[in-house]
Amino acid sequence: MCRLFGLSASPHRVHASFWLLDAPDSLVEQSWREPDGTGLGTFAADGTPVLEKRPFAAHEDKQFAIEAKHRYSTTFIAHVRFATTGDVLPRNTHPFEQHGRLFAHNGVVQNLPRLEAELGSDLRLVRGDTDSERVFALITRHIERNNGDVTAGITTAVGWLADNVPTYALNFILTTPDELWALRYPDTHDLLFLERHPGGPSGSRHLQQTSGTGRIRARSENLAEHPAVVVASEQMDEDRGWTPLRSGELLHVDRELGTSRELILDRPPRYPICLDDLSARAKAAQAQQ
Repeated sequence: MCRLFGLSASPHRVHASFWLLDAPDSLVEQSWREPDGTGLGTFAADGTPVLEKRPFAAHEDKQFAIEAKHRYSTTFIAHVRFATTGDVLPRNTHPFEQHGRLFAHNGVVQNLPRLEAELGSDLRLVRGDTDSERVFALITRHIERNNGDVTAGITTAVGWLADNVPTYALNFILTTPDELWALRYPDTHDLLFLERHPGGPSGSRHLQQTSGTGRIRARSENLAEHPAVVVASEQMDEDRGWTPLRSGELLHVDRELGTSRELILDRPPRYPICLDDLSARAKAAQAQQ
């Protein structure tokens, strides 16, 4: 399945380093199992979104995936893609940007013609072929309808999705220059968060996290002195503070690093998708460990 990682150190701008694939040998040993693209989203000091992403087959362009990316930002979002819909192209690689916000998704929704009809003129926000970018466009549409209230926009958008299109998973992270939102829905895939104190459990350590599958590695020496909130599709270190989001639970990390959690969907999808209902390609991607 796709891998998600988000981090907020708001209101502080911090330096962090990312390796989006941490096991270069596997790229050639098991190429058929490897990702279809990687991406990192940050924000410049003036709030401008900065996207660095690239699609790749396992035998191509390994350096982009394994080289360290050293960046300053208040919020960060990283994604490793296993394609389910859309070709392996730049326009289909996460994260996506709309109206100054960044978004990455892990899951599948179907009946895209129904979703496109609901988007109407806002389909112009979509540049690629993925269900993920269309989900983002619907969220963007609802944020604007709610006068810029991101929480309200997410709530009404995912409510529509749960009631109107077949849904396998809607796990995602959305960031602005100083805020972060994360949703898990339903309970198909895990999504966890960590409220990390300065220095971590010992009080004196920098952030050093690695996913168990070796897909994403993150390091920040600044987080020996500053707190942060981390969101990931799997536990990234041995800190005992990792907490799984419940199905339908939305996490919001505000400008002062305050966290709130709200159950915005207390029902299953009206049209649930089982793993065996997916195409062979999508099934392989969603089952990928």
